[in-house]
Amino acid sequence: MEDNLTPTSAPIAITYVDPSCPFAWITARWLMEVAKMRPLTVRFEVMSLAVINEHRDLEPWYREFNDRAWGPARVCVAAAEQHGAAALARLYPALGRRIHDGGDKDFDTVVPQALAEAGLPADLADAARRSDLDPHLRASTARAQQLVGEDLGTPTVVIDDVAFFGPVLTSIPRGEEAVRVFDGARLLAGCRAFSELKRARTDDLTFA
Repeated sequence: MEDNLTPTSAPIAITYVDPSCPFAWITARWLMEVAKMRPLTVRFEVMSLAVINEHRDLEPWYREFNDRAWGPARVCVAAAEQHGAAALARLYPALGRRIHDGGDKDFDTVVPQALAEAGLPADLADAARRSDLDPHLRASTARAQQLVGEDLGTPTVVIDDVAFFGPVLTSIPRGEEAVRVFDGARLLAGCRAFSELKRARTDDLTFA
């Protein structure tokens, strides 16, 4: 996948993601698909589910998920802090392909592999266990929540200074469908009176 960070006058889609979140990954894949069809620059920022859910009463399986989500999010924050946005643009897709497309949840294995693919130093993997990075996670998460509200999470997208949660997708729109979904989401998000459009999820997640 291309990171789509070449300087351009194209609109910028700032996408707040947690590398552990499958819905954020599908949304990111959708935006990268749109960027193949029309001028669009996709940029990633970190929004941590572990931070959002830190003090919430969760079902055991979801508490375990959030506790494990600290590691990859810390690595992403460290990569961005030390090596810039372009580094995160390479690292996040490398993580997503392994964690979600490949279904590999062994982060101790996945993170070093993704760092190598992204051309980043191997010692960044140590960031997964560094709680001193958590203030950076909290700050980036707070920035996203200020845009869309504290009760929302990943994915959060900002286009033309308009922010919205989602869209939450169960598969990746391709080609012209991706562009139609993009135009629709952008149109709705641009209406200040618009708040929510939702229906029950019935389909399994598909990353292919």
